[in-house]
Amino acid sequence: LSLLPQASQEELKAAYRRLCMLYHPDKHRDPELKTQAERLFNLVHQAYEVLSDPQTRAIYDIYGRRGLEMEGWEVVERKRTPAEIREEFERLQREREERRLQQRTNPKGTISVGIDATDLFDRYDEEYEDVPGSSFPQIEINKMHISQSIEAPLTATDTAILSGNLSTQNGNGGGSINLALRRVTSAKGWGELEFGAGDLQGPLFGLKIFRNLTPRCFISTNCALQFSSRGIRPGLTTVLARNLDKNTMGYLQWRWGIQSAMNTSVVRDTKTSHFTLALQLGIPHSFMMVSYQHKFQDEDQTRVKGSLKAGFFGTIVEYGAERKISRHSVLGATVSVGVPQGVSLKIKLNRASQTYFFPIHLTDQLLPSAVFYATVGPLVIYFAMHRLIIRPYLRAQKERELEKQRENTASDILQKKQEAEAAVRLMQESVRRIIEAEEARMGLIVVNAWYGKFVNDNSRKNEKVKVIDVTVPLQCLVKDSKLILTEASKAGLPGFYDPCVGEEKSLKVLYQFRGVLHQVMSADNEALRIPKQ
Repeated sequence: LSLLPQASQEELKAAYRRLCMLYHPDKHRDPELKTQAERLFNLVHQAYEVLSDPQTRAIYDIYGRRGLEMEGWEVVERKRTPAEIREEFERLQREREERRLQQRTNPKGTISVGIDATDLFDRYDEEYEDVPGSSFPQIEINKMHISQSIEAPLTATDTAILSGNLSTQNGNGGGSINLALRRVTSAKGWGELEFGAGDLQGPLFGLKIFRNLTPRCFISTNCALQFSSRGIRPGLTTVLARNLDKNTMGYLQWRWGIQSAMNTSVVRDTKTSHFTLALQLGIPHSFMMVSYQHKFQDEDQTRVKGSLKAGFFGTIVEYGAERKISRHSVLGATVSVGVPQGVSLKIKLNRASQTYFFPIHLTDQLLPSAVFYATVGPLVIYFAMHRLIIRPYLRAQKERELEKQRENTASDILQKKQEAEAAVRLMQESVRRIIEAEEARMGLIVVNAWYGKFVNDNSRKNEKVKVIDVTVPLQCLVKDSKLILTEASKAGLPGFYDPCVGEEKSLKVLYQFRGVLHQVMSADNEALRIPKQ
């Protein structure tokens, strides 16, 4: 019954009557079969009660069993439309989320460690002749930066954000702390007040406003007053953005203050690419920048990127790649080649909301050897780590998760297995009659059917096949020489259960139609109709 989301009331009644005839306790004299039939008959009756009521059926069709378990439905007015029920469900979810507001934070952090490795390529032998240990290149950390922020929701519309940072470079450093209070004023905008203080700079007061002008255009303004020993330094930044089309945004930015500038940029982001074109005129830096990123449609979400930036400071060419190495981690590397900046390698690891950044400065000159090692080195290290460390770790992690999932669902799966085996025993007499009728008309006869995990790939030959025989349950579903299964997991069919929780499953059927043998393979959630038209 639960596999008929689009069925009419007449079709539900027909399926209900058919299952009732199959599982009715009075049709079975054996005491054990009679007990099993009573249990399955009650389950069918409960399912029909849910699906025959327009409101509970709408809840189940939209949200499944979890929707029926949501607290608060008992006070909902009856005879609502599916759209109204969806709105009510979302309201109940919002109320539940609001109850958890005080327990939520959104921590974000960045750790940056700058490494000076110029001694690898820019050595001058005459300077090291009389220095002990001069045969080994000197690699040192010359700067570090740590920043962290957390959010504390105060109400449904108010949020407090506390952030701080510490920086050090060549033995000198400092830090600051900031507190921001943000209020969502309407569906179109929000405002934010910011207060800050640091040991290198004085107190800071800021105001930020965001507003949607139209559905395709927004503006944001950030005003700040920085107090220092030199006096008050005001600053103002305004950004105007507009959707140029479905995937393209245009930005205009004006910044007034210590580093005044005007910037315009166009950003196009699609499923397979990301393109940016920017032009800035300002003091002290004016530049033009173009960048392109290609997104591969693989499970690792691989991306390759390149950019060119030219201005008063010189010219910089960057290229690199990033790839997902686990469920919550993305690893990336970028090579930067510039005049007069030299060659640098930037390694970045994103782990959930934390970012770890390691810029490695290799040389102040344009050396082909530095470019070569900066490009090839990370690739060799990555593929070696991926093969020797990452892949085995992910495989072991997946096995642990599957094992944990199996343990958590073991009792439920055992119950489903017992119900399926009981259903198969109760189906025997009905299946015998169906086969006799189909043989008389040269119709559809299921010779063999298996459901579960099949291993056909040689690379997976060490994996274990986990299938169950579902010949009887499938034959029981044959009606008028047709077998029709909808787009839903077949583990919920009568006489079925999940033999391999959390793994990819298929249905394999060997059947006879008009005296000819056929075979078909269907994915777990794929619709199936046999015989083929």
